[in-house]
Amino acid sequence: MRLTIHDRLDDLYRIGDGEGANRPALSVAEEEAHRLVRGWMEQAGLETSVDAVGNLYGRLVGFDPSAPEIWCGSHLDSVPQGGKFDGALGVLAALHAVSDLGPQARTITVVAFRDEEGWRFRGSFLGSRGVIGDITEADLAKADRDGTTVSEALSLLGYTYQPTLDWLTTQPRCYLEAHIEQGPVLAAAGASLGVVTGIVGIAKATVVFDGSAGHAGTTPMRIRQDAAACAAAFQVAAESIARRIGDAVVTFGMNTLVEPGAANVIPRRATVTLDARAPDQQRLDDLIGQLEDAAWKAATERDCSATFGIEMIIDPVLCSADLQVALAEASPGAPLLPSGAGHDAQILGAAGVPVGMLFVRSLNGGISHSPAEATDPNDVDLCVIALAGALRALASA
Repeated sequence: MRLTIHDRLDDLYRIGDGEGANRPALSVAEEEAHRLVRGWMEQAGLETSVDAVGNLYGRLVGFDPSAPEIWCGSHLDSVPQGGKFDGALGVLAALHAVSDLGPQARTITVVAFRDEEGWRFRGSFLGSRGVIGDITEADLAKADRDGTTVSEALSLLGYTYQPTLDWLTTQPRCYLEAHIEQGPVLAAAGASLGVVTGIVGIAKATVVFDGSAGHAGTTPMRIRQDAAACAAAFQVAAESIARRIGDAVVTFGMNTLVEPGAANVIPRRATVTLDARAPDQQRLDDLIGQLEDAAWKAATERDCSATFGIEMIIDPVLCSADLQVALAEASPGAPLLPSGAGHDAQILGAAGVPVGMLFVRSLNGGISHSPAEATDPNDVDLCVIALAGALRALASA
């Protein structure tokens, strides 16, 4: 008897050590998840393959193999102590939807991307950026906390990726992604599913404040050049900036690195990392500009210096109007809403692929990236049905 999507979500959730989902990017656990899903794809009769960055494809070959493919999927990696549904739901919902369809005019491909979360190597969307040819030598040289680089992690799993400006595979006609909402909007509306209108832009930056070390007891406050004080002032200012710009957010999710790091020494250097998001290009540009100004102000007021370095900017993306219609017709009554989280869909969208997203209601106040993440099994089943309907319509044209 075929496993249900709920059985398979449970099987993926058990991979990795510790509480919650623990499948770091390019880890043994993520690789195990990909092998397991590849086996399920093959059981469903899909033709499987893997590209140079480790993305997994399962193709239901259509009657016209030369026609551009329809892609549907998500990712299988997780944050530390993550939830059961983030990423995994999108891959398995696509697999079950395609399994229920049977061959169509166009090939439908289930995709499982690598490293969407980005926390291990501080650079999100490795898999989807890799497939469109947007990974550089600098990206491959990024290292995790243990010093393992992206290139080394790929090699340990048997993958050899060389930077290229080309797609690793044929560009699809369009891409659909199902995902839990990771927020409370659908639950408040009493809706099981929602059709996404667009995905926020994201900027990731590192800010380094340089001051001067000194004795904690003998250096008067009026002459200190305290880099940690600069960092603290900047973080407070950044919060105010995000509040003033409509629907913008700024997060400092990693500890400030203070040097030399002794309790009785005034810090000479402080390094902070930030994640800034806004729903459209104008507000994202405004947010980045104001944050850079705030860093400079926090430093100069304390006779220090600041270096504001953007590590990555991912532009906001509007979902295809046609795909919104296809998803809405397959999920009658589903409300429209934007996505405040980033997704692989926006990488493909920025590369010119029409994208659409279907959100599934999150429970527990919309909490995600946590073992408390929850979604009603009935909503998961409705998601599979809606995806199948949309894919059928798209693959028959």
